[in-house]
Amino acid sequence: MNESTQDPSPSNFIRHIIDADIASAKHQQIVTRFPPEPNGYLHIGHAKSICLNFGIAQDYPNAVCHLRFDDTNPGKEKTEYIDAIKQDVQWLGFDWGDKLHHTSDYFEQLYQYAIALVKQDKAYVDSLSADDIRLYRGNLTEPGKDSPFRNRSVEENLDLLEKMKTGEFAEGEHLLRAKIDMAAPNINLRDPAIYRIKHMAHPMTGDSWHIYPMYDFAHCVSDAIEGITHSLCTLEFEDHRPLYDWFLDQLQTPAHPQQIEFSRLNLDYTVMSKRKLHELVEGAYVSGWNDPRLPTLSGMRRRGYTPAAIRDFCSRIGVTKKDNIVEMSVLENSLREDLNVIAPRALAVLDPIKLIIDNYPDEQEEMLSGINHPNDQAMGLRDVPFAKELYIERDDYMEDAPKKFFRFTEGREVRLRFAYYVTCTHVVKDTNGNVTEVHGTYDPDTRGGKSEDGRKVKGTIHWVSAKHAVTAEVRLYDRLFTIADPAAAKEGDYKDSLNPDSVVTLKNCQLEASLAQTSLEQRVQFERQGYFCQDSVDSKPNALVFNRIVSLRDSWAKKG
Repeated sequence: MNESTQDPSPSNFIRHIIDADIASAKHQQIVTRFPPEPNGYLHIGHAKSICLNFGIAQDYPNAVCHLRFDDTNPGKEKTEYIDAIKQDVQWLGFDWGDKLHHTSDYFEQLYQYAIALVKQDKAYVDSLSADDIRLYRGNLTEPGKDSPFRNRSVEENLDLLEKMKTGEFAEGEHLLRAKIDMAAPNINLRDPAIYRIKHMAHPMTGDSWHIYPMYDFAHCVSDAIEGITHSLCTLEFEDHRPLYDWFLDQLQTPAHPQQIEFSRLNLDYTVMSKRKLHELVEGAYVSGWNDPRLPTLSGMRRRGYTPAAIRDFCSRIGVTKKDNIVEMSVLENSLREDLNVIAPRALAVLDPIKLIIDNYPDEQEEMLSGINHPNDQAMGLRDVPFAKELYIERDDYMEDAPKKFFRFTEGREVRLRFAYYVTCTHVVKDTNGNVTEVHGTYDPDTRGGKSEDGRKVKGTIHWVSAKHAVTAEVRLYDRLFTIADPAAAKEGDYKDSLNPDSVVTLKNCQLEASLAQTSLEQRVQFERQGYFCQDSVDSKPNALVFNRIVSLRDSWAKKG
């Protein structure tokens, strides 16, 4: 598959920090990481982080980016998600080499670090219930208060922690917490949890563990173990940075990565929350994680998005500290620009009605030359079969048409793309008055769509030969929601604003014969219709299914 090249990565405040660190010799090697939790499929928001972290590794000498699965919650994690995440990262054009890790690789080291905190009297086993822990924690205006178990001895805490590890207590019976400050203005520093009891088998470690580390502890320590230099995360973790630094300062880890926050990607007319995506999938509002209407990378790949377009989009929106919602049109513009370069052209009639050229010889067939790409001569020409009976779009005919309607109506001449000038003479209707056939006559001296006498026509329409056409199902995809910010809807559930027309399925589409030979990876422009590709799941050689990737123009701009 031919794809346009990736745009160079623009500078941003994170790269300025890295540039300064290199100039000061603070780091000899830049090491970043992409640390997804394998509890769902990646979406376009993750693509921003992937492009940022792996892009830095590509652009700086000797730099590397780790792919690390944050697999600390076995109740929600699946091998299916791990495999999908790997595929998505590679599809976007990035490679982690031998830097593939799991947080579970460090479970023993993390546990030993937790023991070190207990021995320093910087951590304790709390036996409060979950409700009491929330009550004792306080809120934004009131300080928390110490747990009655906060002053347990080091020896007792070590004994309880070991018994937690070996599975001697029920889930929720105890919790290992850091001992920081229950009156801290930053609630994240009010004795946060480090380990909780979970009697669940882990995909990587089996039944070896009955306790699993919490994210805030496992993440920073794993970063330090791997020698990450710049730990890049989204803005919601800004308030967690003091805790990130506290753990590493107390443990005196061999490396102390710098956490830097940037704004997450929010896209209009969709939802990016993993919880909401789970609800859509599990509630069968969509057909699965790879539904082409979802912002998941697997869904976008199935719909026909290109990696180059997504990388270009991430480059365009940049990396900043300010949260905002990016318009879908920005993503679609990147997509159209890439597809316009790489997609060959073809003829396809989505709502067919038959056109019969009465003065064309009954048995005659000919091959006309179709241009594969108007701006790329290297793509050459293709043969397009032509015969007496054709299919045209139903809305390319209008009875009693106004003067500015430049397509078929009785007495009007129209150019058939690559073919001839044809004048509409009459139509055939059924008993209900619906047009079933359009009839016309052609001028044989206009082969190739050019008139020898120099006369011009204003209308050009596409067509396919009825005898040679390939029948296909075509799915017209549109935005998943009818409102720009469904997650912030004030009334009702966000699912109430699902777009009932987010997919329209057309069953009897007639396509140019060459489209039967396209591969699943090939994107094609159906002239006047949009950009399309075969559906990678449902399309079969004898039952073609094409997805509309994106329309030729932004129809939603008019609605706005």
